[in-house]
Amino acid sequence: MKATSLAVLLLLSSGCSNIFDNLNTPSKPKVNQNIEGVDFSSIKSISDITSIGFEWKRVNDPKVVGYNFYRTDLQKGSKTLTLIKSINNRYSTHFVDKDLEPNTKYAYQISARLADGTESPTTDAYIAQTLPRIVPVSFLQAISNLPNRVKLVWRPHPDHRIEYYRIEKFNTTLNEWIHLKTVNQRLSVEYIDTGLDNNSTHKYRVKAFTFNHVESAPTPPVTAKTKPLPLGAKNVRVSNNIPKKIFLAWDASTTSDVIKYDIHRSSYESFGYKKIGTVNANTLEFTDKAEDDGRVYYYKVIAIDKDNLGSSFSIKPVKGTTLPKPAKPLLTLAQIQGNKAILNWRAGDNRATSYNVHKKIKINFFEHKLVKFNNITDLRFEDNDIISGVEYKYSIQANDEFGLISDNTNEATLIIPKSKN
Repeated sequence: MKATSLAVLLLLSSGCSNIFDNLNTPSKPKVNQNIEGVDFSSIKSISDITSIGFEWKRVNDPKVVGYNFYRTDLQKGSKTLTLIKSINNRYSTHFVDKDLEPNTKYAYQISARLADGTESPTTDAYIAQTLPRIVPVSFLQAISNLPNRVKLVWRPHPDHRIEYYRIEKFNTTLNEWIHLKTVNQRLSVEYIDTGLDNNSTHKYRVKAFTFNHVESAPTPPVTAKTKPLPLGAKNVRVSNNIPKKIFLAWDASTTSDVIKYDIHRSSYESFGYKKIGTVNANTLEFTDKAEDDGRVYYYKVIAIDKDNLGSSFSIKPVKGTTLPKPAKPLLTLAQIQGNKAILNWRAGDNRATSYNVHKKIKINFFEHKLVKFNNITDLRFEDNDIISGVEYKYSIQANDEFGLISDNTNEATLIIPKSKN
């Protein structure tokens, strides 16, 4: 700004008074009554929030080498002025007093200074006041029910001196406000606080700052709560009587925005779970295929909402099994009668629909030939195809209606003794 226009502005904003003539001058100044002093009537000022700019008419006395500025804070009731600035050029006619308190009244006195350190009498007290603090941001909203986050939006500050905003968050552990984030640009008016716990409450406020870092008062605090996890599937049921499969069914989650269910499975009750399938929210069942008979698995059905939040994984799993093998028969008789082998057995359970007889014929010390007789529906088997002197081993398996086969019974060894000539 040109000096001429600045002078006009200072004139419009200046204020002077001699009602503080009783303010104490600095302690033990080296005052020279013969030095030309600063013309009080020439002093003009313009105020900002934390600074006051001064202009005055220079002293023409060639012995003057500069000026001394004295100040006191009238808000604190002080009447002792303190030297705040020595200007070392008599041609200087401007000075800015910085780092002042907003909306505060100060008294200033100015003297002209010689090279030997002596100075003229000071001017009368010149009263100037800093501008009020920037008004707070007028609107702040914290948006709740977002997944793991809170969104803050506020109205742009109308003062064009605003350079940035500071987001502050209340720390419940420290019981104090902490600086969370700086948002640059006056027209940038949102911030999203992420990585928060589900269903947790958070408190915020916003301050506006000018280009020279003068802050406004904070907004009234606002509070928001993050979105809770969806409620899980209800009444999960798991089968234990289907061959090679485990069937799961459940009742729908009562959370309205669930979009799917993830099925997790483990061979162990307390750890090792992996996702094995996903179904949409309208599907309340799942079939898990397994090759093993009697295979045991543990399951958790997790509801997933539209924000990809999953219901709690800390739930008790449900245990399911594929249909186990039928029980093996109980061999009750294995003997040679005449020239045939006779086998009798009892059913191991009520699932058997037929039986298999395994016959091993000894070829040599290391080798046997296996012959199988399948789908025997009786509980007795007679084998006429045997030769005296040959070792035979017999065992029985049960078959159920699904084609599952039991383990073999223990082998029974039979030999027709060779006849003596």
